[in-house]
Amino acid sequence: MVLQGRFCKAGALALGVALLAATPVWAQFQLCNQMLDLANVAIGQPAGDSFETRGWWKICPNHCATLIRKPIAARFLYFFATDIFGKELLSGTVPMCIAPDRFVIEGESDCALRGQVEARFIEVDTGDTADWTLFLRAQP
Repeated sequence: MVLQGRFCKAGALALGVALLAATPVWAQFQLCNQMLDLANVAIGQPAGDSFETRGWWKICPNHCATLIRKPIAARFLYFFATDIFGKELLSGTVPMCIAPDRFVIEGESDCALRGQVEARFIEVDTGDTADWTLFLRAQP
């Protein structure tokens, strides 16, 4: 738990420095963690004729992370999230591949045959907008 607090404080400092040096970003996809747990987030999106999954973003409680720093190219994006113990925080019905460490995976099938893990992502309809924010909240 102490490491989590240090990560969040260091991340906030780095974010503050980055904001001072950054130019304005007009289109992006952000995920805001409104839970009490650190969230490990993976994203899936179309990549040509297949899908690509990427992870992990570590998002502290009550913080946001920009997952896409350009106009959103696909109407539907896919997300999966766990806490620091691996408990699912955000899970859906769309099967895609993930890995335990930082990853970029092309394709969404045959995860186990390729040495990866299958996870169930939620589908988010961005409505063809260039800018979107998703809020991760505790389920009642």
